[in-house]
Amino acid sequence: MIVKMYFINQVPFTFDELPDESIHDEELIKLANNECSYEPEDLYKSSFYLIDEECHPMLFNVELENPEMLPVD
Repeated sequence: MIVKMYFINQVPFTFDELPDESIHDEELIKLANNECSYEPEDLYKSSFYLIDEECHPMLFNVELENPEMLPVD
C-alpha cells in the first residue's frame, strides 16, 4: 500500500492513506518504489520512541520547522 508518511528527524510517526485512484498513478508508483518501506511494527516502535522522549508532535508541544505539513487531525 502506498501511503503518505510523516516524519520528525527522519523518524516515522504516522501516515495517511492515499485515495484509491492513486494505485493506478504510474508516476506515484515509481516514486514509491524508490522509497523505504515500513511494516506496521516499525511505525509502532518509532512512534512509541517519540512518545517516550516526549517528542511526538501529535501528543506534545514540539517546536517544528514545518507544522503545516502535519496531518489535519
